[in-house]
Amino acid sequence: MSISKNIRSEGEKVSRAAGVVSLFTLLSRVLGLIRDMVIAALFGSGLTADAFFVAFRIPNLLRRLFAEGSLTIAFIPVFTEYLTRKGKKDAFEMARVILTFLSLALAVITVLGVVFAPWIVRIQAFGFGGSGMKYDLTVLLTRITFPYIFFISLVAFFMGILNSLRHFAAPAAAPILLNVGIIGGAFLISPSLSEPIVGVAMGVFIGGVMQVALQIPWIMKSGLRLMPLWIPSHPAVRRIGRLMLPAVFGSAVYQFNQFMGTLLASFLPEGSISWLYYADRVVQFPLGVFAIAISTAVLPSLSAHAAEEDLDEFNRTLSHALRLVFFITIPATLGLMVLGKPIISILFERGAFSAHATSMTCEALFYYTAGLWAFSGIRILVSAFYALQDTKTPVKVAVAALAVNIGLSLLLMGPLQHGGLALALSLASGVQFILLALFLYRRVKVLVFRPVLASVFKSGLASAVMALGVITAKKGWFVFSLESGILHNSMSLTALVILGGGIYILCSWVLRAQELRSLMEMFHSPGRKKHDEP
Repeated sequence: MSISKNIRSEGEKVSRAAGVVSLFTLLSRVLGLIRDMVIAALFGSGLTADAFFVAFRIPNLLRRLFAEGSLTIAFIPVFTEYLTRKGKKDAFEMARVILTFLSLALAVITVLGVVFAPWIVRIQAFGFGGSGMKYDLTVLLTRITFPYIFFISLVAFFMGILNSLRHFAAPAAAPILLNVGIIGGAFLISPSLSEPIVGVAMGVFIGGVMQVALQIPWIMKSGLRLMPLWIPSHPAVRRIGRLMLPAVFGSAVYQFNQFMGTLLASFLPEGSISWLYYADRVVQFPLGVFAIAISTAVLPSLSAHAAEEDLDEFNRTLSHALRLVFFITIPATLGLMVLGKPIISILFERGAFSAHATSMTCEALFYYTAGLWAFSGIRILVSAFYALQDTKTPVKVAVAALAVNIGLSLLLMGPLQHGGLALALSLASGVQFILLALFLYRRVKVLVFRPVLASVFKSGLASAVMALGVITAKKGWFVFSLESGILHNSMSLTALVILGGGIYILCSWVLRAQELRSLMEMFHSPGRKKHDEP
C-alpha cells in the first residue's frame, strides 16, 4: 500500500469517527440549546438562574478535573498501548483495576462534596456572601447536583475504553440524556415544588444515571467485565498515576480560569454570570459539534501511532486534524460575529429573558467568539501531547495562560464589564495555543504547521467573502425586528446560515481546499459503520 493511500486511509478514519461524534453531539447541542431556552424562559437571568449555574458548574468542574481532564486523557494512551502491544485480555484487566480505583475515589469525592457544599459555594461565588436566600439556594442546588460527578466520571471512563476500541456512538450520545433529564425536570418536577429551580437540579441527577445506563450494554458487548479487580501493584496503576498528577494540575489550572471568571463576574451587576453562561453555550455549539468531536476522534489514532513509534504518521494525522478543525471554526467565528444578536434573540429572548439580556449576552458572545479558533486548536494540540504521554508540557503552558487571563481580566473587567472577562479568556487562549504549537514543534521535530497555515489562509479568505455576503444580505433582504415575529426571524436566520454556508463551500472549492473533501468524509455513511464497531 502506498504512503499516500495510508495517509488518506488514516485521514478518513479520523474524519469519519469525528462525523459519528459530531452527529450525536449536534443532537446533544440542539437539545442543550432547547434546555437553555427552557431555563431562560422560566428563570431568566436573575437570582435563581445564577444560583443554578454556579451549583451546576461545581460538579462539572470536578468532572473535567478527575474524569475528562485527568484520568481519561492519562488512561487512553496507556490502554491503547496495552491493546497494541499486549492484547485485549491484558488491556481489559488493566481497565478493571483502574475502574475499581476510580469508583472508590468518586464515592469519597461525592460524599465530601455534599457535606462541604456551604464552603464550596463560598469559594466558588464569593460575591454571593455567606448567608441569604441566594447563598442558601445555591448550597441546596449544589448538594442535589453534586452526585452527578460520580455518574459522569464513569461515563467518561467508559468513553475512553469504547473510543480506544473505535466505538464512538454511545459515548457521544450520552449528553443527550442529560439534556432530556434537565428538560424533563423543568417541566415534570419543577411545577410541583415551592422552589421550581430545584426540579431542574433533580433533572441533572436523573440525567447522570441515564448516561451511565446507556454505556453499560456497549461496555459488556465489548467483553469488559464490570466486576471489581483490586490489584494495587498493577504496573498500569503507577504509570497512569504518574501521568495523572500533572494532568490533574493542568485541568485544575484550566478550571481555575473558569473559577476566576465566575468569581470576578459575581462582583459585577446581577445577571453577569448568566450573560456569560448563555454566550458560552452558543460558542460551545460549534466547539462541541466539531472541535471536541475531532479531538475525541483523533486521540486514539495519535495514541496508536505513538505506541508504534511512527512519528511520520503521527504528524500527518495531527496536521489533518488541525486543518479540519480550522476549516470549520474559522467560518463559524465570523458567522457568530455577524449573526450573534439575532441568534441570541431567537434562542433566548422570551419570558423572563429581556431585550437587555439579549444585548448583554451578545456582547459576551462577540468576545468569546474571537477565541473560538484558539479554543478549538488547543483541544487538538493537547490531545497530541497526551498521546505522546507528555502531560507536563500542557501544564506549564496552561499556567502561563492562566497568568495572562487573570491579568487581562482584572485590566478589562472595569471598562468592558463582563465582556472584558470573555475577551481576556479569548486572548489568553490565543497565547496558550501559540505556546503549545511551539513546544510541540520542538518535540516532534517535524514541521506540520506549514500546510496548516496554508489551509488557514484559504479558510480565512473564503470566510471573509462569506461574511461580506451575509452582511449584504442581512442589510438588504433579511431584516430582523421584533415586529416581524419569531417565525419570520427564524426563517431569515436559517436562510442567512444556508447562504453563508453555500458561499463558503463554493469559495473553498474554487480555492481547492482539501479539507472540503475531509468534511464530506465526516458524514460519509458507508464507512461509518466500519469505524464505529465496538
